[in-house]
Amino acid sequence: MSTQRGYFTADEVRAAEAELFTRVPEGVPMRRAAHGLATVVAGELRARTGGIAGRSVTLLVGSGDNGGDALWAGSMLRRRGVAVTAVLLNPERAHAKGLAALRKTGGRVRDEAGAPDLVIDGIVGISGRGPLRPRAAEIVAGLDVPIIAADLPSGVDPDTGAVTGPAVRADVTVAFGAFKPVHALAAPWCGRIDLVPIGLRLPEPNLAALEPAAIGAGWPVPGPGDDKYTQGVTGVCAGSATYPGAAVLCTGAAVAATSGMVRYTGDGSAEVLTHLPEIVAAPSISTTGRVQSWVFGPGAGTDSDAAKRLAEVLATDLPVVVDADGLTLLAADPDLVRARTAPTVLTPHAGEYARLTGHEVGPDRVAAVRELAESWRLTVLLKGRATLVAAPDRPTLVNEAGGSWAATAGAGDVLSGIIGALLAAGHDPAWSAAAAARVHSLAANLAAHADHPSAAPISASPLLEHLRPAIRTLRALSD
Repeated sequence: MSTQRGYFTADEVRAAEAELFTRVPEGVPMRRAAHGLATVVAGELRARTGGIAGRSVTLLVGSGDNGGDALWAGSMLRRRGVAVTAVLLNPERAHAKGLAALRKTGGRVRDEAGAPDLVIDGIVGISGRGPLRPRAAEIVAGLDVPIIAADLPSGVDPDTGAVTGPAVRADVTVAFGAFKPVHALAAPWCGRIDLVPIGLRLPEPNLAALEPAAIGAGWPVPGPGDDKYTQGVTGVCAGSATYPGAAVLCTGAAVAATSGMVRYTGDGSAEVLTHLPEIVAAPSISTTGRVQSWVFGPGAGTDSDAAKRLAEVLATDLPVVVDADGLTLLAADPDLVRARTAPTVLTPHAGEYARLTGHEVGPDRVAAVRELAESWRLTVLLKGRATLVAAPDRPTLVNEAGGSWAATAGAGDVLSGIIGALLAAGHDPAWSAAAAARVHSLAANLAAHADHPSAAPISASPLLEHLRPAIRTLRALSD
């Protein structure tokens, strides 16, 4: 069973393509890519219109190899009875052999896109940077039909997923040979993503996603010799008189994530025990009892007492998750955490990242999260629809949530509780953060749909309620 999916930068893919060209005849990789693209387009035509022959497709053709891929795919679709029209955005630099193949099969070249059933975006490929140029932008803006992107949506940066101007928003993206960072970092612009193998030999990835089945296989469940202590005891210091709900959500998530024990200290004990009688509450960190990890921060406050509690937690040799108010305290005193040798996970959103580092995340989110992780020598989970997890000297992990249903107050409190429980169970901090992000996003999606095909907005409480169904779903994949 594969444990992760790799995403490869433009430079990594170009190097792999150069090696492939030494093994196969010229033109074979492009034909493979084009055949895969044509197959996907034919399937979309059938699904959307009920047939293939007699349907129409327009190619938006740029000057690079992606334009060639689109032209060759157009020639293959012509052989299946599809009416194919190519709009050449740079006629002098159009791929000569691909254009000849299209014309030989009866494809036409026109200046306008017309009114096809589908459009293939072959404007730019992995060498493209920046937004669409004016003519391409005008044509794309005038389209009202599904778009199939060849390799990646044009105008979206292949390595960062950044969109700085007009760009294609595809319904389907056909990735050639390898997944690229754009496919995870800008998924809303890619639509469904299909991979067409073309024979690339790829290096170990520097950006990867944990496979859902591997998360399910690794999720801690009680064995025949386990008791409540051996499965990991999570300590939670969260909530306050002002924000008691944060304590309930964080402890509730830790309870749902594993079958061990959760100990709580903070000002929200009454509310926590009302909602979760299985929690063991204590008046202070020193009297909490033995734990295998700590979660600090959600709703905990930023006053001097909170700062003292954070310092006490960080002074232990236990794994610690720092979230929310804890991150605000760390921004004021980074030395509290910089010298730690025990596993430490920070879980900032973009605003908290800016407070910690003194600068904005910027368009390259992967570089940003790596910078903080390497500089502070700890694990950083940068929140977003594409959540990123970086740890020093290892590949960055990404979780594309498939939606933004978890963008709701209190959802971060739930996430930190899950991470803390996985750390208490003995898992690696980067794996814990990435696996928790996957369960968290799946629970949000399940809650949004709640046994109904149409989704509706959720709050943190139903997200918490769907953690166990989400874990069961992932574990079933590994059976």
